Amino acid sequence: MNNEILHKENLTNGMFYMQDDEGIVCELTYVKKEKVLVIDHTQTRKSLEGNGLASKLLDHTVNYAREKDFKIDPLCPFAEVKFDENEDYQDVKV
Repeated sequence: MNNEILHKENLTNGMFYMQDDEGIVCELTYVKKEKVLVIDHTQTRKSLEGNGLASKLLDHTVNYAREKDFKIDPLCPFAEVKFDENEDYQDVKV
């Protein structure tokens, strides 16, 4: 599996994801509201859960938000827990 993080977005929504020959391995989706990324979903292929892939996507999203001057609203349960656990994310939290 390639751990390259891919990104696609339009005016209102976006997604960071990893894929392999079988399709999407892990994804994190968001909705853009002004200068806020609302993380509304994360999912990892069942057979690969527990390998830290979603955490890598979340780290990438936090860095993207910092570079683009966005804040993050961690709406999905996974992102919410990770934001509570990680003090380093608080600078981008709404």
